[in-house]
Formats: sequence, structure tokens, C-alpha cells
Amino acid sequence: MIEIPSDLHPDLVPLAFLLGNWQGAGVAALDGDDGPGTDKCNFGQEVTFTHDGRDFLEYVSHTWQLDEEGNKVRPLESETGFWRIDSERKVEVVMIRDQGVAEVWYGEMADQKPQIDLATDAIARTPSAAEYSGGKRLYGYVKSDLMWVGERAAPGVPLHPYMSAHLKKSVDPREWAKDLGDLPDDGIAFFR
Repeated sequence: MIEIPSDLHPDLVPLAFLLGNWQGAGVAALDGDDGPGTDKCNFGQEVTFTHDGRDFLEYVSHTWQLDEEGNKVRPLESETGFWRIDSERKVEVVMIRDQGVAEVWYGEMADQKPQIDLATDAIARTPSAAEYSGGKRLYGYVKSDLMWVGERAAPGVPLHPYMSAHLKKSVDPREWAKDLGDLPDDGIAFFR
């Protein structure tokens, strides 16, 4: 179920499905010795979309490589940014990645469903950043989960699948803590 906070800026109502803390896993196609996207790995991800009443959502994402047992191996990448939508369902995102890349993404939200299709419009890289010339992403709210798939391109390398993930909404313990006053002190009485 999608909840719309009472203090959410009215322009952001179509993006309300993104709000919250999300956790999950996915598959990444990393650049390997045999070329772009040839080293595959599983990764974990935590994503947060928040708002403060203004006309944008704040976005933060952290990913890390997982071993075969699902344990964290090493960080992959972190992103932070801001998402906006206009009255015609056009979406704009400004994003910074820890790998020395700043991006402007434009796209649109599908009609009658919570799905966003984005493509890069502008990219700036630091001298130490890997070559990168553009990307596409698709985000969707499917059966109460957030799913996304991303593609990227580099000079001489056409757009190819890069990462995809399936995320579930996680509960912030602070949300539950406000209701703890009604629980019995010993905890056992709760089961009687």
C-alpha cells in the first residue's frame, strides 16, 4: 500500500511510492578482463527516499558486493541525489556518485502505473573517474516492492546492462518505538 504523507509537497504525490527505506539484492555486471560487463556478481543495496516538504525527494543509495553466502565483501558504489516531477509527469534527477561522476537524468513516469524511465542528459567526470558516456534506468513499484534495472555506456562501448535489483521496504525501528508504551514490562505477559 502506498502512503502519502500529509506534509508531502503536492507536486511529489506521483512519486510517493518511492518514499521510505528499501533493502534488497541484485546482480551487477562489472567490467572485467574480457571487457565491459563481463564480471558478474551479486550485490546488496540500501536505498532511502525522503522529503522535507519542499518540491523534491532526497535519494541515497549504497551498494556492496556479496559473496555466495550473501555476506558483504566490499563496497561497490554510493549515490546521492534529488528527484523532481512536474505536472506532465516528467521526472528530473540530479545525482552524484562516489566514483567521481555527476549526472543529470530526465525521463517520465508511466501513465497509470508507478514506473519511471530515465536517461542521462548531462554527465561530468573527475579525471580519476572511469570512462562513462551515458545511462538508462527503469524503476518500478511491483507488488509493494521497488525494482530497478540500469544500463550504461562508455566511449566505444554501447549501452549494456549494468545493475538490477529487487528491493523490499524496511521498517525504521523509530516507527515501532513510539508504540512500545503499551507492551508489558516482562514481555512474557504479551503471550498470555
